[in-house]
Amino acid sequence: MKAAYIEETGPPDRIQFGDLPQPEAADDLVLVRVGAVAVNPIDTYIRAGAVQFELPRPFIVGCDLAGTVEAVGPNVTRFQPGDRVWCSNQGLLGRQGTFAEYAAVEEKWLYPTPEGVEDQAAAALALVGITTHLGLVREARLQPGEWIFVHGGTGGVGSTVVRMARAIGAHVITTAGTDEKVAACYEMGAELAINYRTESITEAVQQFAPDGVHVYWETRREPDFEEAVQLLAERGRMILMAGREARPTFPVGPFYVKGCSLHGFVMFAATPEEQREAAEDINLWMQAGKLPPRIDRVLPLSDAAQAHQLQEENTVGQAGTLAGKIVLTP
Repeated sequence: MKAAYIEETGPPDRIQFGDLPQPEAADDLVLVRVGAVAVNPIDTYIRAGAVQFELPRPFIVGCDLAGTVEAVGPNVTRFQPGDRVWCSNQGLLGRQGTFAEYAAVEEKWLYPTPEGVEDQAAAALALVGITTHLGLVREARLQPGEWIFVHGGTGGVGSTVVRMARAIGAHVITTAGTDEKVAACYEMGAELAINYRTESITEAVQQFAPDGVHVYWETRREPDFEEAVQLLAERGRMILMAGREARPTFPVGPFYVKGCSLHGFVMFAATPEEQREAAEDINLWMQAGKLPPRIDRVLPLSDAAQAHQLQEENTVGQAGTLAGKIVLTP
């Protein structure tokens, strides 16, 4: 089968595209014929060696996929050949990745794809969808009618936060770097979208939500805690899920006087049960049309190195040339 893989960690050009043995469905493994995959920042960190996971050699890159069940192992009970499925959490903690024509996935990480949802959409929502659900539901316990602020409303995670928060019934304030992206945020359901290059975020939020926001979701690698605590309401919750090397200063006094709480998490540490619970809600929202993914572009799987380069330029280099997910198809 064709696959995008590395023999050793390093820059994007370490990714090779060529033939590897096709995996088999054994024990509790499900062999999936891949229809689409998506690129995530964590994929680039693993490929670069910035996240120290034990990797098989060769290592197929990628966390997400959507496709069709080709075969099932003897211990599989929830799926059968022909079922359409999606998953995330591959390529992590020693598991082989997804950027290939076929992938063998443990049954516990697979979810049925709702009728009417295309593989590209399911793949684009996989990791960002589960991440967002964990942050909004498990960590922040976001309630209908509450206010949430999220940086970068057109990014992969940011756009999913906007749409999922709206599906929950919350009010959303977000930011974007161009007037075109601001307009896109409003189209996705934001009630206030701020151009952070031309407007003061603090002034705009305080004018629009004078009592503060109940949840502040930080997508940037370098959090501004002074800004966050200033914008949080009493007993507000702040979500952190990026910035591995960040060491910002923290306004301890204002934070605890307001009774705020800080929630940091990584999606891949969530249990299979927690991730399946998230996937069940995501499936309902996808089928209802409440959670359409924001896809920036679709590339062939053979362009995996180019896709990694582009993702890295935007995640680390802040190039601003992406507005959504990169999806690849075999």
